[in-house]
Amino acid sequence: MTTHTVTLGNRGGAIYEVNDRRPLLEQLRNHGVDLPYGCEYGGCITCAAKLTAGTVDQRRQVALNNRQIANGYVILCVARATSDITLEIGVESHDKLYRNPFLDPLKPHELKADIATPKEG
Repeated sequence: MTTHTVTLGNRGGAIYEVNDRRPLLEQLRNHGVDLPYGCEYGGCITCAAKLTAGTVDQRRQVALNNRQIANGYVILCVARATSDITLEIGVESHDKLYRNPFLDPLKPHELKADIATPKEG
């Protein structure tokens, strides 16, 4: 088990120690950080945060599309730190999380592969 630090960049630079085996949401909540969450399996975006430095493993998430991932979003209920990281949490970090699909539709490269690729049939 490897430990890493999580810095909350938009919370006064608060620093917490986490390990690489448990999801960030669970560990930060155990440290007393009040974070919203919903499904706890990576299927919604209630616990989304923006990763501004470092790396995480969030292979278990299914809620984010490629655009959101490219903009740095992570799903804390399944993401595990793989290095020291800096996060922005809360709704103020969601500046690029949502967008109106009618005014600005996603391009095929911004979708998940299984959505962007037509089914053979």
